[in-house]
Amino acid sequence: MIPLRDENRSLSTPHVTRVLIIINVIVFLFFSLLGFNSFVQAIFDYGMIPAYVVTGQRLYTLLTSMFMHAGLIHLGGNMLYLYIFGDNVEDAFGHARYFVFYFVCGIVASAMHIVSITTTEEMFIPAVGASGAISGVLGAYILLYPRARILTLVLFRWAYVAHVPSIFFLGFWFVYQLLLGLLEQSGGVAYWAHIGGFIAGAALALVLRIKRGAPRVKEPVF
Repeated sequence: MIPLRDENRSLSTPHVTRVLIIINVIVFLFFSLLGFNSFVQAIFDYGMIPAYVVTGQRLYTLLTSMFMHAGLIHLGGNMLYLYIFGDNVEDAFGHARYFVFYFVCGIVASAMHIVSITTTEEMFIPAVGASGAISGVLGAYILLYPRARILTLVLFRWAYVAHVPSIFFLGFWFVYQLLLGLLEQSGGVAYWAHIGGFIAGAALALVLRIKRGAPRVKEPVF
C-alpha cells in the first residue's frame, strides 16, 4: 500500500515539517553531486555507526544520520510519509513541541536499532535515514487521528485507489514492520528502529495529547 494523501485538513501551516523535508532533500542532493565516492564517505562520516555510539563517540551522528539517505527511493519514500502525516501531528503539538518530538523519536529509534543488533559486523554498518523519526510521527498520528482516511494506492493483483482509515493503514504498517523485525528479514532495513520510533511517537502523543486537549484538526466523518 502506498499513501497518496490524507483527508485530514491541517489548520496551521506545517513550517517544521516543510523545513525538515527541504533540508533532507538539500543534503541528499549536495552529497550526491559530489560523486559516488564522496557520497559513500559521507554515509560513513555522518551515519550512525553503533560501535562508536555505544562507546560515547560520534554522538552527533544520532542527529546527522536523520538527514542522510542511501538513495533516491529511500529519500522519496521517507519524505512522502513525512509530507502526508507530519502536518497534522505538527498542528496538534505545535511547532516547538513537534520539533523536539521529531528528534526524540529519531534518537529512540536509533537506540532501539542498536539494542536489536546481534552480530559484530552490524555494529560497524552505518544507519541512515529519517524513517525512525518519521515512524514516531506515524505512531502519534494513529493515536491522534485513528478515523482519518488515507487515500491509498493498493497493489494487490491489480492497482486501485481506496480510502483506508489510518488505524488500519498505520496498524498494518506497524504489524508488517514487527513481523519482519521478529523474523530478522532485515534486507538492509532497520525494522527495529521503525518499531522503536513508532512506539516512542505513540507514547509521547498520549502524553502531549492529554496536556493539549483535543486536536485542532477536523477529522472527516464516514
